Amino acid sequence: MDPSGVAAQTQKSPWGSVGPAAPACSLTEVMSEQLARQLDEENAFPALSDPAVEPLRSEEAPDTASDLMLAQMLQMQFDREFDDQLRREEKKFNGDSKVSISFENYRMVHPYEDSDSSEDEVDWQDTRLDPYRADKPQTTPRRGFSGKGKNITTKHDEDTCGRKNTARMDNFAPEVHVGDGLGMDLKLSNQVFNSLKQHCYSEQRRSARLHEKKEHSTAEQAVDPRTRLLMYKMVNAGVLENINGCISTGKESVVFHADGGSLEEQPVPEEVVLKVFKTTLNEFKNRDRYIKDDYRFKDRFSKLNPRKVIRLWAEKEMHNLSRMKKAGIPCPDVVLLKKHILVMSFIGKEHVPAPKLKDVTLGSEEMKEAYQQVLQLMQQLYQDCSLVHADLSEYNMLWHQGKVWLIDVSQSVEPTHPHGLEFLFRDCRNVSTFFQKRGVSEAMSVYDLFNTVTGLNIPVGAEDEALFMAEIVALEKRNEDHIQKRGKKTFLVTSEDGGPPLEPDSDD
Repeated sequence: MDPSGVAAQTQKSPWGSVGPAAPACSLTEVMSEQLARQLDEENAFPALSDPAVEPLRSEEAPDTASDLMLAQMLQMQFDREFDDQLRREEKKFNGDSKVSISFENYRMVHPYEDSDSSEDEVDWQDTRLDPYRADKPQTTPRRGFSGKGKNITTKHDEDTCGRKNTARMDNFAPEVHVGDGLGMDLKLSNQVFNSLKQHCYSEQRRSARLHEKKEHSTAEQAVDPRTRLLMYKMVNAGVLENINGCISTGKESVVFHADGGSLEEQPVPEEVVLKVFKTTLNEFKNRDRYIKDDYRFKDRFSKLNPRKVIRLWAEKEMHNLSRMKKAGIPCPDVVLLKKHILVMSFIGKEHVPAPKLKDVTLGSEEMKEAYQQVLQLMQQLYQDCSLVHADLSEYNMLWHQGKVWLIDVSQSVEPTHPHGLEFLFRDCRNVSTFFQKRGVSEAMSVYDLFNTVTGLNIPVGAEDEALFMAEIVALEKRNEDHIQKRGKKTFLVTSEDGGPPLEPDSDD
């Protein structure tokens, strides 16, 4: 035998012993069904109906017979995949930055809802490291410093105080957003910390003032908790059946429509209005000009605080309406006065208020008739009632049942008021301007209308308004001096004007 051949047979493989090669099979054998059946038998899996596998199946997978349960499981799986993607995006977005942005608010599954064991059901924020909390309690030595030589550190050390000030920011009010300084060594100087502390204290006081103002004011729709309580009491007492809604708003009050009930003293109309005077003084700041110099309320006004002046303002309108009603002037009937709420009869029909004179469309003859009525009402108001409207215009006159009705007389004053004639001249200007624009040829000029209403004969001359106003101011001055010499005192308005009953202020 050849020696080289023997060496080749006895040579071993460097990769170890080589097993016998698998017998080659043809393509026909691979495609045969017998071979496929043999492979199935060698790698057979237990059947799902096997009783030995059934308990394992029931423990590992929940019941999916219900479509709702299956949908909830799919939704939970989708939410978890979404949260995983969100965490990856967050990690990619933040990178190695010291200031990180968290997407936790956008997670679909709560951290402890996503956990598999009850041991993990803890608040994830509790596991974070607090950079301001020392590993060991650090106490300041009694002598006030620590260390020796060049390494002495006192309690006034800048870094130590800065870290303490940063930690003290956690004691600020919850509404003060101090941010999150995790992972950052923040140091606040004493000056900055004291400024922040003072700012937070000022903001707390300002917030408390705004809250108190909101609770005790009626600036917005005039219904604060106390006003709402008064309205509920009227309904419970039977004075009102129900309150329907707001029909008018103004700078001094808000008007609500209501269905009338009953009173022992007098009948209540089927439809009434509640005029709620606003208790804030920011919208109508010149109230004092109309009530401070009114001789009927002068002494009482000087003894009241600004909020109680609003109640006096409502009482003033009640007495003015009662005086006008006695003179036969078309105006609302007063039903009841409770603090700053005045209940009056409703001018209109079936919840629809009468239109203002500026909104109504009248023919030429009806407009002339309206002008004559207004002229007569101004004369009656001045001569019979001894009042000046002081805010008469097309906005405060209603057209109802072919007549002109006067409303909003809370600012009305007597002619003896130090500015009474000036208010009357302004009313005459408003009336004359409105009817002249509506094409009423009979409308007099403001000067002639003033003389017609007052009965005075102030010379018009060249119709110089400055000279005319100078004459009016001189008359007011002489009238005021005459009243002061007579020593005229404030008289009780109830003795002359009468009026509906006043509810006692038991809630004060």
